Amino acid sequence: MALKNHRYEVTVVKNGKEALEEIKEIIPPRASVMNGSSTTLEQIGYHEYLKSGKHPWVDLHANINAENDKEKRDKLRKESVLSDYYLGSVHALIENGEFVIASNSGSQLPHIVYTSPNLIFVVSTKKIVPDLDVAMKRLTDHVVPMEDKHMMQLYNFHTGLNKVLIFKGEAKVSTRKIHFILVEENLGF
Repeated sequence: MALKNHRYEVTVVKNGKEALEEIKEIIPPRASVMNGSSTTLEQIGYHEYLKSGKHPWVDLHANINAENDKEKRDKLRKESVLSDYYLGSVHALIENGEFVIASNSGSQLPHIVYTSPNLIFVVSTKKIVPDLDVAMKRLTDHVVPMEDKHMMQLYNFHTGLNKVLIFKGEAKVSTRKIHFILVEENLGF
């Protein structure tokens, strides 16, 4: 499998419930966690589990949301890029092990590109595509319109395809751990 050739850890599960259980196994107690906006994480119950507080982790997102002072909240948001674990999904996973992530604001990109030493991507196998051209077409023709509709329903504002990350791999000297949980269920966009 191409993902393993990139030195990524890979787990294949049947459904979202199994994916959530896998996340619980991977992240150790007292680790700080941060996540980006992800329909996939919503669908597997990760957001609800995190909000419940019935986990052994430090939820940096909750800390940010609990702060009412704008300056302190901004500082916490900046500090959150140093989370022990960052969770999210990808918009397209290419058969060669590369992946594509798009963002309106770019807030999740520092974690993914460099700062978080542990990344966990929960990805529906429906997002696996043969090459970069198909990945980009999937992004522009399918993902962005679906995400735009989702953002309008939740927040009453549009999304934009402002930043696109094509992740080809990690430097050979990197000690980061990247874990893909591939879900054989139709999740996300």
